Amino acid sequence: MTEITIEPISDKHIEGFHRALDTVARERRYLTFLQAPPLESTRVFVRDMIENGHSQFVALSDDEVIGWCDVRRHSQPVHAHGGALGMGVLPGFRGQGLGERLIRATIDDAQRKGLARIELGVHADNARAIRLYERVGFIREGIGTDAVCIDGRLLDVIRMALIRRFSSD
Repeated sequence: MTEITIEPISDKHIEGFHRALDTVARERRYLTFLQAPPLESTRVFVRDMIENGHSQFVALSDDEVIGWCDVRRHSQPVHAHGGALGMGVLPGFRGQGLGERLIRATIDDAQRKGLARIELGVHADNARAIRLYERVGFIREGIGTDAVCIDGRLLDVIRMALIRRFSSD
């Protein structure tokens, strides 16, 4: 069995990340994208994540990207204590604990960098992801009714957050 490793994203992962993002997006079930942005846009995104110290990790099997998780700090000063989480795992690697390994590595890194609030939106019919997010400490904050429309199908989006209270000492 091939060992799966998790590491911070780097330039060498960009094309593999793009392929993985496109694969999950084309499932038309989990992401805001229905296909990956152009490779050059993905390259700009990843390099910006790296250069600005945002948390982004990839899962690798035989040096191929099979999953990712990232937290991008909010840019507005009054929201800069928080960030938005995105993640995905290729279909053949789901249900094996990989998502939890990825999200924990990314959250730990983001919190070490001072983030106190990590937010996400998850389609209400994605029970597996909701269980994962709750298992690692996310709480439900609200519902966007009919917030997503994919192929004419309206879906609610559950807004969730992981809040870390820092000591004021």
